[in-house]
Amino acid sequence: MKRTLILTSALIAVAATAQAQDKELNLLSWGGAYGNSHVQAYAKPFEAKTGIKVSVADADNPATPLKAQVEAGNVTADVASVEYADAVRLCDEGLLEEIDPSILTPTADGTAATDDFIEGAVTDCFVGTDVYSMIIAYDDGKFADAKPATPADFFDTAKFPGKRTMRKGAKFNLELALMADGVPAADVYQVLGTPEGVDRAFAKLATIKNDVIWWEAGAQPPQLLADGEVSMAFAFNGRIFDAAQKEGKPFKILWDGQIYEMEGWVMPKGAPHPEAAKEFIAFSTAPEQQARAAEFISYGPPRKSAAALVGNIEGTDVPMGPNLPTFADNMKAALASNLDFWVDHDAELNERFNAWLAAS
Repeated sequence: MKRTLILTSALIAVAATAQAQDKELNLLSWGGAYGNSHVQAYAKPFEAKTGIKVSVADADNPATPLKAQVEAGNVTADVASVEYADAVRLCDEGLLEEIDPSILTPTADGTAATDDFIEGAVTDCFVGTDVYSMIIAYDDGKFADAKPATPADFFDTAKFPGKRTMRKGAKFNLELALMADGVPAADVYQVLGTPEGVDRAFAKLATIKNDVIWWEAGAQPPQLLADGEVSMAFAFNGRIFDAAQKEGKPFKILWDGQIYEMEGWVMPKGAPHPEAAKEFIAFSTAPEQQARAAEFISYGPPRKSAAALVGNIEGTDVPMGPNLPTFADNMKAALASNLDFWVDHDAELNERFNAWLAAS
């Protein structure tokens, strides 16, 4: 009898622990304005609806600590926000859980979620949350007369003086360099897919190498602009928008030459709260939540039905639509990041980039 009571107590304790764990979720995000959009549009309303407590941690690039956690067998994150190419790579390496698309929320008229997402936004291990872009931005106060207007102007330090800041890595920079060198957006990856094209991109980058401050965290470019250390930046559009909108900085965005891509959710192998993770992914990728997130930061929703739901910039009466990368006028000279290209060539081109950067 005593043994039965002990066993029963143990089972009750295990059940209570499991139930408590179901009420927790660890989210790995990027911080800054983008991370805040995740908190306001996803985490807080999810907590209110489900009672599941969401703890948010930030990283300069969540893919890096996520990979380390899984490989070390010490996984603390349940859901992480990563770039598409990183999601494909991590999935191919067996470091992510597959996500059943049937868990995703249909549209109000019953359309399946997979038919509502733009092409490529739902893969085996990835569900898209937003379309962001790398854009050229400048401090309007630095240029009294002529204003920068094209990628070529970013590389013209004679006409537009001052330091530049660019993300430390090959991706995005090689494409921008080719567009600045006269390659039409439609031909960029065809050119970059050849040894001569890669040489051409690096040669163009070399023309401003001594004038570049390289950034690694998304918060750095607007800060460098604000501090006057650079006059132009190649940065995430949402970070620049946020600094201009909320802090009143005199920053202007060039949509000519924008390079757009997707970010989204992944689940690491061994996520400690998998059921809560699936529930969060389904909730946060519903059209209404994606539209809400776009009101906090100027990243476009990858669900077609969400576009019409996006309202004003949070706290204002100004429509957010024209500030999104996916707005029709902003797409006229845009380049879609070739996700398959970077899955195949990221390692080799970054190795070359790092060697080029280290060389005098």
